[in-house]
Amino acid sequence: MKLSLLTILLTLPFYTGCERDYTDADSNLLSDQTAAQSEPEPFTLPQIDEEELIAAVQDVPRLSSFIFYQHGEIVHELYTGGLTRATPLNIKSASKNILSTLVGIAIEEGFIESVDDKVGRYLPEYVAAAGEGAKADITLRHLLTMSSGLRSTSFGNYGRWVAGRDWVAGAIGGEQLHPPGTRMRYSTGDTHILSAVITEATGMSTRAFAQQYLFRPINVRIGGWDRAPEGYYFGGNNMALSPGGLLSYGLLYLNEGRYNDAQVVPESWVRESLQPVFERISFNPRGHDYGYLWWSNTFGHHRAWFAWGYGGQYLFIIPELDAVIVFTGNPDARQRGVNNIIYNMMDEVVVPYAYHRN
Repeated sequence: MKLSLLTILLTLPFYTGCERDYTDADSNLLSDQTAAQSEPEPFTLPQIDEEELIAAVQDVPRLSSFIFYQHGEIVHELYTGGLTRATPLNIKSASKNILSTLVGIAIEEGFIESVDDKVGRYLPEYVAAAGEGAKADITLRHLLTMSSGLRSTSFGNYGRWVAGRDWVAGAIGGEQLHPPGTRMRYSTGDTHILSAVITEATGMSTRAFAQQYLFRPINVRIGGWDRAPEGYYFGGNNMALSPGGLLSYGLLYLNEGRYNDAQVVPESWVRESLQPVFERISFNPRGHDYGYLWWSNTFGHHRAWFAWGYGGQYLFIIPELDAVIVFTGNPDARQRGVNNIIYNMMDEVVVPYAYHRN
């Protein structure tokens, strides 16, 4: 049972920004509350058998794949619509977590000095063109926690932003609504700026860097990946990985950055990036916590860290149960309420099943 990573993360102190601001057109903004912690034992979880698990999975609307991995093996997997474990599909915003991983690797390899480097060090012309003021103080840490303070490019602003000719300029050039580091405001513009930083810091495209330093060592190949009009690969959206590729990526975090005998992601980065920075920052009533582009919450009395993309794309890491769970759905036809269906299933079916197998 992998308790070391969980123990470390739960004993580290939380840092919370001064204010939080995370909105979505479909949902209600949560009030500030203290982050939920794992409830102490004793607790009771229902006994779930294999048939109940599979039946619950099959009831998820527009599901395209499900993988249940525990104790070194794939225990269950299910695919629909001709999909296989090796078929790439658009993981939408679940790709944001990969940007976090790439920053950690770039620091380890010496391409980037620190998360506290200012964006202007790597994108001086963009920052200069955006004018004087707080934009010059935005750091990589602010982008990793979506606390740049820039106007969000997501939700109601998304269409106008991606219709532009230069998405980096459109993100950095947006109105500075808050001082950097004070509010978490979900914005794909922040992660796209990170993609541009990775390219400029490494001298490689974000895709090439990701393939060489992250995916090749774990025997995964990237599928399609959109590029912005200015040439940078889309940071945090429209990247394709197979369900099996998502699983392999998740196993890196379950195993503290290791793949077989290789340390692909620094162990210190795994710990740092999973540690929540903002608490209960989510348009979902559960109030997820947020680290370096990683979400976290408690399901079935067990802490989980996860990637989350539009249309039901999920990767859950549950260290205490030595488990990784993959869900993928139709990225072009999200059914309203599917997120809560998956969260409730994690609470009532998946985690209890994993717990009793543990």
